[in-house]
Amino acid sequence: MTLIIKNRAVVEDSFVVIRAAEDGVLPAVDALPADKIIVPFALWKEHKSALVASRSKEDLGVWLAPDDEPADIVPDFGNVSVIAVDFPVFRDGRGFSIGRLLRERYDWTGELRAIGDVLRDQVFFHYRCGFDAFAVRADKDINDALNAFTEFSELYQGANDNPEPLFRRRAAVNAALGA
Repeated sequence: MTLIIKNRAVVEDSFVVIRAAEDGVLPAVDALPADKIIVPFALWKEHKSALVASRSKEDLGVWLAPDDEPADIVPDFGNVSVIAVDFPVFRDGRGFSIGRLLRERYDWTGELRAIGDVLRDQVFFHYRCGFDAFAVRADKDINDALNAFTEFSELYQGANDNPEPLFRRRAAVNAALGA
């Protein structure tokens, strides 16, 4: 049983993330498990019509690599229920930008999941960029990662979860108090 954080709670993951073999070869569409799946964008682009024909929207997701263009998945929003963004290593932050673009520019409203090298240290920052699901690395304590959501009492910058920076929020409070 694989667990993920979804909407700030630990839940059982109903999806299987499909990855290429070590030699980089993508699996054949007819060899994919019957479960709900999240496929690499490269596989999606090559076999989209077969995937859509064989599964419902609720059973299908796509994951983007750091060098994938998020605008390319926009026409397919109606065919998937999950978009995941892969963080292949902790220090690769391109996925944060992909998350913000999907939420803010392209208006993705479905599940946005962080996969790969997802650690507690960045879970809250993923959340601020629009992610609402997190597949924490298997060797880490997923329940400890929940603590990331309560580590900061005040946020200075605006982000996806609250676009107003602190100075504007303070000015609004002062104006309401007549100060």
